[in-house]
Amino acid sequence: MTDIHLFDIYRSANIGIFLRANEKFCLVPSGVPSTKLDKIEEMLRAKAIPSSIAGSRLLGPLSAANSKGIILSRLSDDEEVKSLGQFSGLNVLRLESRFTSVGNLIAANDHGAIISDVFSDESAKEVERALEVPTRKMRIGSFIQVGAMIAATNTGALVHPIASEAELKAIGETLGFDPEPATVNGGVPFVSSGVVANTSGVLVGTLTRGSELVILSRAFG
Repeated sequence: MTDIHLFDIYRSANIGIFLRANEKFCLVPSGVPSTKLDKIEEMLRAKAIPSSIAGSRLLGPLSAANSKGIILSRLSDDEEVKSLGQFSGLNVLRLESRFTSVGNLIAANDHGAIISDVFSDESAKEVERALEVPTRKMRIGSFIQVGAMIAATNTGALVHPIASEAELKAIGETLGFDPEPATVNGGVPFVSSGVVANTSGVLVGTLTRGSELVILSRAFG
């Protein structure tokens, strides 16, 4: 069973705005205290990599990742791309798209990637090559921010409660299992803002209620 831990960063429960994790590492803003890094490594059993993207600590909205690759906003600079490639050993793609918040527009695991339908077919192919998984372009309800609406690992996923049965089926077919409609942090439906997870552990914002934790446990268990 995957362990679930209540967590905050910068005294914020919106931990997914600041962190980006896969099976091997967790990108953490530069300057986070070593005690916090140690906790992240212990709970996710993954290496904490101090990072910045576009000089910002908002790593979640500016990146997407699985165990094969990392997608970065076009706002990232050459040194950040080079550094992440060296530290992670993964494919690093700076996605040259006018849509810069790639983490809000891409949800991925090692089975597949859901990407917003605002991306061009060429961008979708670039994401496929970098992450080495098939992609599916879609939106959820009328929202284009599919990355903000899905939190996925290789064994489970959460999705915004607005998702229809057809959308749940499409997400499940792409990611490899059926997602659980859920909220975090006391009713926030954009679940990736409050969840940072891999198959070893789940960090969830400190405002998350007991009833929400039950769903998280079922989804990622």
